[in-house]
Amino acid sequence: MMTLTEELDLAQAHGRRVGWRGWTALAVLMLPVLLVSVDNTVLSFALPEIALQLQPTSAQQLWIIDAYPLVLAGLLVTMGTLGDRFGRRRMLLIGATGFATVSALAAFAPSAELLIAGRALMGVFGAMLMPSTLSLLRSIFTDRDQRRLAIAVWASMFSAGSALGPIVGGLLLEHFAWGSVFLLAVPVLVPLLIFAPLLVPESRDPKPGRIDPISIVLSMATMVPIVYAIKELAVHGPTPIIGVLFAAGVAFGVVFVRRQLRVANPMLDMRLFQRGSFSGALAVNLLSIMALVGFLYFVAQHLQLIIGLSPLQAGLALVPGLAAMIVAGLVVVPISKRLSPRVVIPGALVFSFAGYIIIALSTDPNAVGVLAAAFVSLGIGIGMAETVSNELILSSAPPAKAGAASAVSETAYEVGAVLGTSVLGGLLTALYRSNLQLPAGMPADAATAARETLAGAMAAADRLEPATGEALRSAAAHAFDTGVGATSLIGSGLVIVAAVIAATTLGRTR
Repeated sequence: MMTLTEELDLAQAHGRRVGWRGWTALAVLMLPVLLVSVDNTVLSFALPEIALQLQPTSAQQLWIIDAYPLVLAGLLVTMGTLGDRFGRRRMLLIGATGFATVSALAAFAPSAELLIAGRALMGVFGAMLMPSTLSLLRSIFTDRDQRRLAIAVWASMFSAGSALGPIVGGLLLEHFAWGSVFLLAVPVLVPLLIFAPLLVPESRDPKPGRIDPISIVLSMATMVPIVYAIKELAVHGPTPIIGVLFAAGVAFGVVFVRRQLRVANPMLDMRLFQRGSFSGALAVNLLSIMALVGFLYFVAQHLQLIIGLSPLQAGLALVPGLAAMIVAGLVVVPISKRLSPRVVIPGALVFSFAGYIIIALSTDPNAVGVLAAAFVSLGIGIGMAETVSNELILSSAPPAKAGAASAVSETAYEVGAVLGTSVLGGLLTALYRSNLQLPAGMPADAATAARETLAGAMAAADRLEPATGEALRSAAAHAFDTGVGATSLIGSGLVIVAAVIAATTLGRTR
């Protein structure tokens, strides 16, 4: 009986389909994907309790969410290249060990600053995990039909993790402290460390990109100031320092690109971006995730802080939409074999556009059914678009460059997550502040807390005398819902842009 490595070598040589060993390896590779998606959703639902316990400022509250994807996005290309050179499975195992360790430490962070630092360090190890999973799929499933289904499972696992996150997280948050959500990494990653060496074959690029310290620094110097500037613009409005940060990020980006074009064996092959199917699919990926994360950012707070649901109840309210996302990601596989992606993706994103419009036009923002229906519609479109765009990204790159292509795909995903929270979340914060009308006679400390975040306003209302507290709750809810309406229109615009990009860049290839 052939080993998995021999079976894959034969598949690579003859383009043959892999058997049950390949699908078993896929199941193992889904563990870190499941963890990352659970972690993102759980954190959104744990944020109200974190805000009450650690009392972060509004900027720190955004950084608690964004520190991880910001660092991860800056290091993904580097880690993808390291995986191509030293072995993708090896990078996966190192990342899993570090991620589990740091997650356990972050669970007991005593301050917002230390939690942010822990999230940043998790980003370092997370950057080793995600490119490895997707690039290993590319080396395992050489038959495109099998690979398309494997990537649909990979994308659906993100959705499955999002579905499990609110439920598991809700159960934990109702019985334990918020730190328990970070401890989830340990039981998920320990089986990976046991079974991956047995079931997942090692793979690497025979001619990997060179380890270029200058390019590594340049990639970080490009990502960090641009995303930080976006965050500051969203929270504090335009200032001179924001322009400096943008200019610095763009300048470093230009130097990075020129260096990759000049060296003989670059860390990132920039010729990939000349392919419309690659660049267009990346843009769709980024904008879709931006719209999804922005929606989850405000709906999690609305369900818990305004409607008054427990974390578990709030998670259950979103399960239909997350289930729809999973089903849509699998259903689109046979459809994408018969129709061009320039037709499939825009058609799918019509559902996402409708989801945001339902929120923007709702006359009863406190109706849980309206929010659930909107998320079902949004999830259908995102599930289909993510499956097709990820498959296009991988199939557009040579198999030997799977690590770099996967890293770029994950970079788009994580940047979209950062922008979803920073732009849509920051815009929502700004609109909340501008529309908040505080009741007269409030103590100065309560007024300051109320202006910072919605959680701060609700916590302050509990400490005030009943009439003033109720007036503050009503004012905060009205200000937040006003911001949600405007933010929803921006989200629908992002979906339209993604659909237009797909229709004009992806070509007619099925």
